[in-house]
Amino acid sequence: MTGAESTIVSSKVLTVPNLLSMLRLALVPVFLVVLVQGEDAWALLVLAVASLTDFLDGFLARRFGQITRLGQLLDPAADRLYIFAALLGLAWRDLVPWWIVLVIVGRDVFLLGLGVVLANYGFGPLPVHQLGKVATFCLFYALPMIMLGEAFPAVSWWSLPLGWAFGLWGAFLYWWAGIIYAVETARVIRLPRVNPPRPSDTLE
Repeated sequence: MTGAESTIVSSKVLTVPNLLSMLRLALVPVFLVVLVQGEDAWALLVLAVASLTDFLDGFLARRFGQITRLGQLLDPAADRLYIFAALLGLAWRDLVPWWIVLVIVGRDVFLLGLGVVLANYGFGPLPVHQLGKVATFCLFYALPMIMLGEAFPAVSWWSLPLGWAFGLWGAFLYWWAGIIYAVETARVIRLPRVNPPRPSDTLE
């Protein structure tokens, strides 16, 4: 078997990058439990391990040509689950208001509805907008900053304000990106169709 053939085969089976992504997903409930219990230092450690697996699976997938559809689905799913888990854990302890949770979760429910509309017209998911990536980045780093301030009060004077700044800005951008997706969805479904609608994954 040639190297090219082995690369093609490996892209169709469970690769090391995909295993790392699954490990990151498996750590989500662990992260949530220790966070709800108030063990912020341990929660940060779990999050650090998850972030390391995130870096490694991306590096290995690019380095060895093992980018798969499964990996492309698992990575953003893991990011969102960690954001949701952090929001739920902190809200449960009254460290963030529940309306923040509703704003973030509501936006993803909104996007899920847009996905259903697109699927009914024969389109796959829209391309990820850069603004959405920035919003996710803000949220992904805002919540650990708040946790850091709770775990180590000596640094709370800068970590908490920074975390809240990232969080509020991220929530705003999250919905801004959602409105952009809604506008783009309205544009796409009005496009003339030559063939009958059929499922497509060309838009990612």
